[in-house]
Amino acid sequence: MAPIWDQLAEELKDVPNLTIAKMDATANEVEGVDIKGYPTLKWYAKGSDKTKPVDFDGERDLDSIKAWLKENSASYKHHLEHKSEL
Repeated sequence: MAPIWDQLAEELKDVPNLTIAKMDATANEVEGVDIKGYPTLKWYAKGSDKTKPVDFDGERDLDSIKAWLKENSASYKHHLEHKSEL
């Protein structure tokens, strides 16, 4: 998963208001965040209740994650729309 996550972060590094981050849940516990297995992917939407992330349950490949972000991230969706206008 790490190489895919790194590639995702690199490809989306210029998308405003979108951060692809890593956190080691074995070294950092977050109250109220339930981790049942690894890797666990959590989505925190801007302006949402930070204590209620959305779990990503899709395939763990680059295209699936990007498709999911296209549906769930207003920033990524806006970036793609603007990019297609150019």
